[in-house]
Amino acid sequence: MIEIYLLVGLALLALLLILVYNGLVRARNEVENSWSQIDVQLRRRHDLIPNLVATVEGARDFEQEVLREVTEARSRAMTQVSGGISQAAAVGMAESALSTALGGLFAVMENYPDLKSGQNFLALQEELASTENRIAFARQAFNDAVALYNTRRESFPGVLLAGGFPRREHLQIDPTARAVPDASV
Repeated sequence: MIEIYLLVGLALLALLLILVYNGLVRARNEVENSWSQIDVQLRRRHDLIPNLVATVEGARDFEQEVLREVTEARSRAMTQVSGGISQAAAVGMAESALSTALGGLFAVMENYPDLKSGQNFLALQEELASTENRIAFARQAFNDAVALYNTRRESFPGVLLAGGFPRREHLQIDPTARAVPDASV
Protein backbone atom coordinates (compact mmCIF):
# COMPACT_ATOMS: atom_id res chain seq x y z
CA MET A 1 0.00 0.00 0.00
CA ILE A 2 2.84 2.41 0.85
CA GLU A 3 4.35 1.68 -2.56
CA ILE A 4 1.17 2.84 -4.28
CA TYR A 5 1.17 6.12 -2.34
CA LEU A 6 4.84 6.57 -3.11
CA LEU A 7 4.28 5.93 -6.82
CA VAL A 8 1.28 8.30 -6.91
CA GLY A 9 3.32 10.96 -5.09
CA LEU A 10 6.22 10.58 -7.51
CA ALA A 11 3.85 10.68 -10.47
CA LEU A 12 2.26 13.89 -9.14
CA LEU A 13 5.69 15.42 -8.55
CA ALA A 14 6.76 14.48 -12.09
CA LEU A 15 3.52 15.96 -13.47
CA LEU A 16 4.11 19.17 -11.51
CA LEU A 17 7.67 19.46 -12.85
CA ILE A 18 6.46 18.86 -16.40
CA LEU A 19 3.75 21.52 -16.03
CA VAL A 20 6.18 24.05 -14.57
CA TYR A 21 8.77 23.38 -17.27
CA ASN A 22 6.16 23.65 -20.03
CA GLY A 23 4.91 26.90 -18.48
CA LEU A 24 8.43 28.31 -18.63
CA VAL A 25 8.77 27.24 -22.26
CA ARG A 26 5.42 28.84 -23.13
CA ALA A 27 6.40 32.07 -21.36
CA ARG A 28 9.79 32.16 -23.13
CA ASN A 29 8.11 31.60 -26.50
CA GLU A 30 5.61 34.37 -25.77
CA VAL A 31 8.50 36.76 -25.09
CA GLU A 32 10.11 35.80 -28.40
CA ASN A 33 6.80 36.15 -30.24
CA SER A 34 6.21 39.55 -28.67
CA TRP A 35 9.67 40.64 -29.76
CA SER A 36 8.86 39.52 -33.29
CA GLN A 37 5.81 41.77 -33.28
CA ILE A 38 7.95 44.73 -32.22
CA ASP A 39 10.44 43.86 -34.94
CA VAL A 40 7.70 43.81 -37.58
CA GLN A 41 6.41 47.24 -36.54
CA LEU A 42 9.88 48.79 -36.29
CA ARG A 43 10.76 47.53 -39.77
CA ARG A 44 7.49 48.96 -41.05
CA ARG A 45 8.45 52.31 -39.52
CA HIS A 46 11.93 52.10 -41.02
CA ASP A 47 10.45 51.36 -44.44
CA LEU A 48 8.22 54.46 -44.31
CA ILE A 49 11.03 56.88 -43.49
CA PRO A 50 12.73 56.87 -46.94
CA ASN A 51 9.38 57.81 -48.52
CA LEU A 52 8.98 60.64 -46.03
CA VAL A 53 12.53 61.87 -46.67
CA ALA A 54 12.00 61.69 -50.45
CA THR A 55 8.78 63.69 -50.14
CA VAL A 56 10.46 66.35 -48.02
CA GLU A 57 13.60 66.55 -50.17
CA GLY A 58 11.48 67.95 -52.97
CA ALA A 59 11.01 71.18 -51.02
CA ARG A 60 13.33 74.00 -52.01
CA ASP A 61 15.88 75.02 -49.40
CA PHE A 62 14.68 72.42 -46.90
CA GLU A 63 17.11 71.98 -44.01
CA GLN A 64 19.34 69.17 -45.27
CA GLU A 65 20.84 68.69 -41.80
CA VAL A 66 17.46 67.55 -40.47
CA LEU A 67 17.08 65.03 -43.29
CA ARG A 68 20.61 63.76 -42.70
CA GLU A 69 19.87 63.25 -38.98
CA VAL A 70 16.70 61.31 -39.75
CA THR A 71 18.48 59.14 -42.31
CA GLU A 72 21.40 58.40 -39.97
CA ALA A 73 19.09 57.65 -37.02
CA ARG A 74 17.12 55.26 -39.23
CA SER A 75 20.31 53.46 -40.28
CA ARG A 76 21.44 53.07 -36.67
CA ALA A 77 18.00 51.83 -35.61
CA MET A 78 17.87 49.29 -38.45
CA THR A 79 21.30 47.97 -37.45
CA GLN A 80 20.20 47.53 -33.83
CA VAL A 81 16.92 45.81 -34.70
CA SER A 82 18.79 43.23 -36.75
CA GLY A 83 20.58 42.23 -33.51
CA GLY A 84 17.34 40.72 -32.22
CA ILE A 85 15.96 40.33 -28.74
CA SER A 86 19.42 40.13 -27.17
CA GLN A 87 19.94 43.76 -28.19
CA ALA A 88 16.70 45.10 -26.66
CA ALA A 89 18.46 47.87 -24.70
CA ALA A 90 20.38 49.07 -27.76
CA VAL A 91 17.20 48.93 -29.85
CA GLY A 92 15.45 51.11 -27.28
CA MET A 93 18.17 53.75 -27.44
CA ALA A 94 18.37 53.70 -31.24
CA GLU A 95 14.59 53.97 -31.59
CA SER A 96 14.54 56.88 -29.10
CA ALA A 97 17.11 58.69 -31.24
CA LEU A 98 15.04 58.01 -34.35
CA SER A 99 11.90 59.35 -32.64
CA THR A 100 13.80 62.47 -31.64
CA ALA A 101 15.07 62.97 -35.21
CA LEU A 102 11.56 62.50 -36.63
CA GLY A 103 10.21 64.94 -34.08
CA GLY A 104 12.79 67.47 -35.27
CA LEU A 105 11.74 66.88 -38.86
CA PHE A 106 8.09 67.49 -38.06
CA ALA A 107 8.96 70.60 -36.04
CA VAL A 108 10.89 72.05 -39.00
CA MET A 109 7.94 71.18 -41.25
CA GLU A 110 5.96 73.95 -39.55
CA ASN A 111 8.01 76.40 -41.66
CA TYR A 112 6.82 74.75 -44.90
CA PRO A 113 3.01 75.00 -45.05
CA ASP A 114 2.86 73.97 -48.73
CA LEU A 115 4.84 70.82 -48.07
CA LYS A 116 3.02 69.82 -44.91
CA SER A 117 -0.33 70.20 -46.62
CA GLY A 118 0.64 67.94 -49.56
CA GLN A 119 -1.27 64.70 -49.95
CA ASN A 120 1.84 62.49 -49.99
CA PHE A 121 3.18 64.07 -46.85
CA LEU A 122 -0.16 63.88 -45.03
CA ALA A 123 -0.56 60.20 -45.96
CA LEU A 124 2.97 59.39 -44.77
CA GLN A 125 2.46 61.34 -41.57
CA GLU A 126 -0.76 59.44 -40.89
CA GLU A 127 0.93 56.11 -41.61
CA LEU A 128 3.83 56.95 -39.29
CA ALA A 129 1.45 57.98 -36.51
CA SER A 130 -0.45 54.70 -36.93
CA THR A 131 2.81 52.76 -36.86
CA GLU A 132 3.93 54.56 -33.70
CA ASN A 133 0.71 53.41 -32.02
CA ARG A 134 1.32 49.84 -33.16
CA ILE A 135 4.88 49.99 -31.83
CA ALA A 136 3.60 51.21 -28.47
CA PHE A 137 1.09 48.35 -28.25
CA ALA A 138 3.71 45.77 -29.31
CA ARG A 139 6.19 47.16 -26.78
CA GLN A 140 3.57 46.89 -24.03
CA ALA A 141 2.77 43.28 -25.01
CA PHE A 142 6.49 42.47 -25.00
CA ASN A 143 7.05 43.97 -21.58
CA ASP A 144 3.99 42.12 -20.23
CA ALA A 145 5.35 38.84 -21.63
CA VAL A 146 8.78 39.55 -20.11
CA ALA A 147 7.21 40.28 -16.71
CA LEU A 148 5.22 37.02 -16.80
CA TYR A 149 8.25 35.04 -17.94
CA ASN A 150 10.55 36.50 -15.28
CA THR A 151 7.92 35.92 -12.59
CA ARG A 152 7.51 32.28 -13.61
CA ARG A 153 11.24 31.63 -13.68
CA GLU A 154 11.84 33.33 -10.33
CA SER A 155 8.85 31.88 -8.45
CA PHE A 156 8.74 28.52 -6.74
CA PRO A 157 8.79 25.86 -8.16
CA GLY A 158 9.88 27.42 -11.46
CA VAL A 159 13.11 28.61 -9.89
CA LEU A 160 14.11 24.96 -9.51
CA LEU A 161 13.97 24.46 -13.29
CA ALA A 162 14.98 27.93 -14.47
CA GLY A 163 18.66 27.13 -15.11
CA GLY A 164 18.20 27.07 -18.89
CA PHE A 165 15.90 30.09 -18.90
CA PRO A 166 17.88 33.34 -18.64
CA ARG A 167 16.27 36.46 -17.25
CA ARG A 168 14.92 38.82 -19.92
CA GLU A 169 15.05 42.59 -19.77
CA HIS A 170 12.15 44.89 -20.53
CA LEU A 171 12.32 47.09 -23.59
CA GLN A 172 12.70 50.65 -22.44
CA ILE A 173 12.42 53.64 -24.68
CA ASP A 174 13.75 56.93 -23.42
CA PRO A 175 10.64 58.74 -22.14
CA THR A 176 12.12 62.08 -23.15
CA ALA A 177 12.27 61.04 -26.79
CA ARG A 178 9.72 62.97 -28.73
CA ALA A 179 7.20 60.74 -30.46
CA VAL A 180 5.95 61.47 -33.95
CA PRO A 181 3.38 64.24 -33.61
CA ASP A 182 -0.29 63.68 -34.12
CA ALA A 183 -1.21 63.44 -37.80
CA SER A 184 -3.73 66.25 -37.40
CA VAL A 185 -0.95 68.85 -37.00
